[in-house]
Amino acid sequence: MLLFVKVQFPRMASLDQVSIAILLGAVLVMAGILSSLLALRFGAPLLLVFLVIGMLAGDTGPGQIHFNDVRTTFLVGSVALALILFDGGLRTKFQSIRTVLAPSMVLATIGVLVTALVTAPAAKYALDLNWTESLLVGAVVASTDAAAVFLLVHTQGLRLRPRVGATLEAESGTNDPFAIFLTLMLVKFITIGESSPGDVAMEFAREGLLGAVAGVIGGRLVVVALNRMPLPQGLHAPFVATAALVIFGAAQMAHGSGFLAVYLAGIIIGNRPTRAHNSVVTFLDAATWLAQIVMFVLLGLLASPQRLLDSVVPAVLVAVVLMVAARPLAVYLCLLPFRFNWREKIFIAWTGLRGAVAIFLASIPLLVGLPKAYLYFDVAFVVVVISLLLQGWTLGPAARLLHVALPRVDRAPRRVELDLPGQLEQQLVGYSVRPKSLYFRRGLIPSWSKPTLVIRDQRILSPAEADPIAAGDYIYLLAPPEKAEALDRFFVDMAPSSAPDPHLLGDFMVSGEHTLGELAEIYGVSAEEEQAKLTLSDYFDIHLDHAPKEGAELVLDPIVLVARSISGGRVNVVGLRLPEDEEVAAPLTRRQAMKRKLADIWSSVAGV
Repeated sequence: MLLFVKVQFPRMASLDQVSIAILLGAVLVMAGILSSLLALRFGAPLLLVFLVIGMLAGDTGPGQIHFNDVRTTFLVGSVALALILFDGGLRTKFQSIRTVLAPSMVLATIGVLVTALVTAPAAKYALDLNWTESLLVGAVVASTDAAAVFLLVHTQGLRLRPRVGATLEAESGTNDPFAIFLTLMLVKFITIGESSPGDVAMEFAREGLLGAVAGVIGGRLVVVALNRMPLPQGLHAPFVATAALVIFGAAQMAHGSGFLAVYLAGIIIGNRPTRAHNSVVTFLDAATWLAQIVMFVLLGLLASPQRLLDSVVPAVLVAVVLMVAARPLAVYLCLLPFRFNWREKIFIAWTGLRGAVAIFLASIPLLVGLPKAYLYFDVAFVVVVISLLLQGWTLGPAARLLHVALPRVDRAPRRVELDLPGQLEQQLVGYSVRPKSLYFRRGLIPSWSKPTLVIRDQRILSPAEADPIAAGDYIYLLAPPEKAEALDRFFVDMAPSSAPDPHLLGDFMVSGEHTLGELAEIYGVSAEEEQAKLTLSDYFDIHLDHAPKEGAELVLDPIVLVARSISGGRVNVVGLRLPEDEEVAAPLTRRQAMKRKLADIWSSVAGV
């Protein structure tokens, strides 16, 4: 028996080592997750928190974990980055980026190249490198990080203007493949020493074309599989995540851009009706969070504070040149042919945050064993830290100062989305009814949604049985999946709306508080008895597929209603576009009638 114990003891020790590794890994990830609560509270860049945790756990920190496995780090980084890009594509609505595809693509290609070229001289003289090595440093830090940009936008409570947000979204999602290609070409040139401009152009065209083909075909195959295969409940989301990695691996094996492939596949899947869409998005959201945490903790473990101190001064110089010269110049040149004002250009230039991609690219020279490989890694590490600290913490103030974003005045309600087996056109969307919500106070609901059931005091009721709806009820509505998010504004607390300025109300401009019945009296508009009591603001809320924006139009025969002013999330002033023949034939009569009506209503409202 004693002999048996002696023989088995080494094996038990190895098992203990595995258990300790699992415990320490889980503790590190849990620490990253819990630290996110503090970071969200104080607006700190979350990605920086994960890096610091990795450094503290390293061999030079209190954790004393010895980790130098670059291959594992590269593998984890590749998987994490593929999932992050796929998730970004899945959430990207093509109609939102269609109008900014041209400037985004220019920024994602020429912008990355210009940034690398302008950063290279600073790297050459600060780090004492040759021109090829300096250009490699520039390529490593040239691309922006989509996860960092939009994570900070969310945590700082910003809602970017659509054009600016869509440009940053499309650029961040598509510039990684080009930066990876540029880095690999430079590593290959340093290693082999042979490469011509023609070879580089052919390689770039091949990777881009094969990656695009793999992404489009793979995305469509996933859509077909999701809608036709009777997968058990709960397996749709893991299937899609695994399929994304299959697309990535297949594209890479064919010498195409796997990162471009997964991004395009995500866009295709996210813009087509599929089964279990909401569970897929929720699962990938969690998966990308975990991937980012694990990747940044591993990158933090690879970093050495003592080694970083040796190169921190030249690395800071590279970071400063990158932020104040290279990125702004690239943005200015790339957006010159497009209609962006100077405020938008400055903000886009300042929002070029560096994140996981830069440190991931810096691990490639480590993986192939290039001379000065740790120098590239350390420089990229310092650049990312400075970018997250300086640009990340000032993102909100910069957006407000430049008037390119509006602060979020309310938090989105908790929305429950349930897929209905057997069809793809409708889903159940559930909300808690708040006492100050638009739905509770005004009873408004979009025309394309249908209340189906109400839960009150643990009982399930039909809408007729639950009438009238009480605060605290849970209501479930049928709605198209692509419009589910537009229901949120009916279940958040109503923002205070200001009365329209009477000076804005002139010919063919009326307050949103006027009813359809009042409009019908003057313009002969046909309004049913139930609709006649609706205000023009209500009419926009009911019939728009999204939150109202200035310029939104609704047809109300024989006129067109145009949203001219928004206050508190609702239409405040409405413009009336009359039929051309009527507008020319008798404008004075209608104008006088409208002015008289407005004067009467305004006098009664103002108490005159």
